Amino acid sequence: MNPTQELHELGQSLWLDNITRGILDDGTLERYIEGDAITGLTSNPTIFDQAIGGDDYDEQIADLDAQGKSGEAAFFELALADLTRAADLFREIHQRTRGVDGWVSLELSPLLADDTQGSIEAAATLHARGERGNLFIKIPGTPAGVPAIEESIFNGVPINVTLLFSREQYLAAANAYLRGIERRIDAGRDPKVGSVASLFVSRWDVAVKDKVPAELKNRLGIAIAQRTYRAYLELLGSPRWKKLEEAGALPQRLLWASTGTKDKKASDTMYVEALAAPNTINTIPEKTLMAFAEHGRVGEPMDENGGDCEQVIARFNKAGIDDAALAEQLQREGKQSFDKSWSELLKRIADKAGQVGGEGAGR
Repeated sequence: MNPTQELHELGQSLWLDNITRGILDDGTLERYIEGDAITGLTSNPTIFDQAIGGDDYDEQIADLDAQGKSGEAAFFELALADLTRAADLFREIHQRTRGVDGWVSLELSPLLADDTQGSIEAAATLHARGERGNLFIKIPGTPAGVPAIEESIFNGVPINVTLLFSREQYLAAANAYLRGIERRIDAGRDPKVGSVASLFVSRWDVAVKDKVPAELKNRLGIAIAQRTYRAYLELLGSPRWKKLEEAGALPQRLLWASTGTKDKKASDTMYVEALAAPNTINTIPEKTLMAFAEHGRVGEPMDENGGDCEQVIARFNKAGIDDAALAEQLQREGKQSFDKSWSELLKRIADKAGQVGGEGAGR
């Protein structure tokens, strides 16, 4: 049993933080499912931007160009073509786990991050277009995103809440999910709507790497994760959640995002090992997955009470790091980064269409 399978046995789901047409065409994703216990995947504009840089998408881009489809319209055609194929590969897992696992994720346009109503409408439209019950739509847990999450859950759209950086941001997203389910129950609707809440981890350590003593490097992200995990378990133990669970609702699972090591001097499996926790998900970059499968170690699971997270965070506070302010900053910067990636992605599609468009017109 390799380390990825050990994590699966521990009760943690491993999702691939990558999607390319290449790994679908050559059977790589199927091998990850069979050999490395991968039970879902996530995507984002940066991932697609890098994938489309190759030639695997040229034929479809040419066809879309011939149809007059460009920009966002072309992107979502490309993304849904990949993600529906991936969703079909995970269908058996989704069915076997009764909707707990086996999901794929598609991100809304980051330009909607401050547009509540636009996010609600786009989430419903994209999920319907995908025609897959195991397709998540990603909505950021920004102030404008939180009400969009609640309304989308009420509408029965499965949501992956992205861009969460703190316990408080997680709880805002979790409460939006709970309100959406409670409203469904009050309206006589099925309470079973899937959702995950994605906490970004490594970006904390990147943000403070030059601002703290050496002994504190690469410790803040894990401490924030431990604090959030404790809050997650407390919520799942609450009377409010138990009532919804008895009515048939699915738990909104906590997902660890941004788990690739950014510090070249640190272990390349550092975050995966530290974030081993039952009833959570780790969405793992392909490079980190291969490293962990090769030499990762599965030790004791994360402390349900948060371990020494509060003491560690207090040390960062003493060193001048305001974790609450930094969480808000990281969310703002994350949104800006997604906006930039989105612009680069649409430019790449336009450039590709310019290169191969004539090929599609002749077919």
